[in-house]
Amino acid sequence: MRRFGIYAALVLFAGGLGASWLTHGTGVVKDDPKKNISVPKLLTVPLQVQAAYNGADAYFRYRWPSPTAGIFHDVLRFTNGAWVVRGSAVPGPVPDGLHEDRVSMMLDDGSVPEFGRYGGYVAIGHRLAGFTDEVSGREVRDHAYLGKKLGLDEPTKYLPATRKGLGDWSAVVPEAEQDKLRGAGYFLDLWHWRAHRSSPVGQADDQFVGVGRLGDSGRSPYATNWDGDRKQPRLMLDPAKTGRTALKWDALVNKKIGQDDVYYLREDQSVAFDPKAAWQEGDTIPRRILRAAQGSRGDIGVSGRARWTDGFWEVTLRRKMNTEKPTEDKILRDGGVYQAAFAIHRQATGGRWHYVSLPYTVGFGRQAEIPAARFEGEAPDWRQAATTITLFYPGQVSWPHLNSARHAGAESIGKAVPVRYRHSEIQLANYGIEAEFADAIRRQWIFTLAAGVVLIVGFGIAINLLLKRKQGA
Repeated sequence: MRRFGIYAALVLFAGGLGASWLTHGTGVVKDDPKKNISVPKLLTVPLQVQAAYNGADAYFRYRWPSPTAGIFHDVLRFTNGAWVVRGSAVPGPVPDGLHEDRVSMMLDDGSVPEFGRYGGYVAIGHRLAGFTDEVSGREVRDHAYLGKKLGLDEPTKYLPATRKGLGDWSAVVPEAEQDKLRGAGYFLDLWHWRAHRSSPVGQADDQFVGVGRLGDSGRSPYATNWDGDRKQPRLMLDPAKTGRTALKWDALVNKKIGQDDVYYLREDQSVAFDPKAAWQEGDTIPRRILRAAQGSRGDIGVSGRARWTDGFWEVTLRRKMNTEKPTEDKILRDGGVYQAAFAIHRQATGGRWHYVSLPYTVGFGRQAEIPAARFEGEAPDWRQAATTITLFYPGQVSWPHLNSARHAGAESIGKAVPVRYRHSEIQLANYGIEAEFADAIRRQWIFTLAAGVVLIVGFGIAINLLLKRKQGA
């Protein structure tokens, strides 16, 4: 009987050892497109920023590494006799490489105090696009205010005070309260440059974040090139001006079309689509119609030429310091200090698969982390040193999460302790991944703990029985 107990203990020990082997070190960080999970190989990327001003205009210059020039966006490809969309956003990189590189900057004047301490985290609300539990576009479109009034069709960034509580994206405060908040400056100015939709028209997209991510008043710099009734493009390239009616798919995906070629569909270089033309398999027409933005939407210009050279993008944006639109733009003044946070998309990524920064101060004639150099004349000479910023992959970390019991630092946020005092960028990147895989990590920890307990119990029983057997002998 004692021998049977020893054998049983050994089996228990072996089982615990096997379970430990199976549950420990196998890894839980795995891409899962069904859950909107795709983790980049690099967790941090450097960005160089310079600022300058002449009293009338403000300039920001950005430089960052990118393995290739991502100048293409989604397209319409002639496939088996029909026009189909290629290049739609997916978790992580788009397989065909059809998603434009971007740089964006959120800017504040102190009216959103949390932003100066926590940066873009404050705009990442409940169940945003790209999160595992994202809200459906239909729910947003059906929302009486966000969808039917504002025209939003996906869950976008928003600021905390625009909602009745942190944990409900749909609980929008009354419209009169929204107007009061915005009138008091409670919004973030968003400068958004896109390699495909900005450079060909010499303008970045002027937007802002408040109750959602919205465009400034006026006409957008792009429209959608699709006739839903006829299931075909609305426009095609004008052969008299471009020498062609469409691009070739193979040339596009093999990057045989460069920055100096016509890789875009601009209104002044296009004509009405001709369905009777001799379309060939692989003919490709851009899905975006580019045009000059109008009104406040077109306030941000591209200074010089935004270029990708030898593995780096260099982009310079220009805007009037005072646009006279204080409910859409942050008015910049000589002697002012502002807060800015930056982001880039590269390697054919869209949505939340970007690299972001902590907040930095920008000073116009004042000491700051990014000092804006004063100059006279039409354009700055950029003699001053650039500020190098570390961008990081943020994962699925929302403002409600950071203020919940699931986050050990929630108490520090409640005390208004800036994130920079407690975390570095690489720590935030790793925390972002931990947050994405929190359930899987917890399960593996429980399995490993249980296996370890079984291992210890089995080992203890076996040793105890062997000692008793020896004493009995």
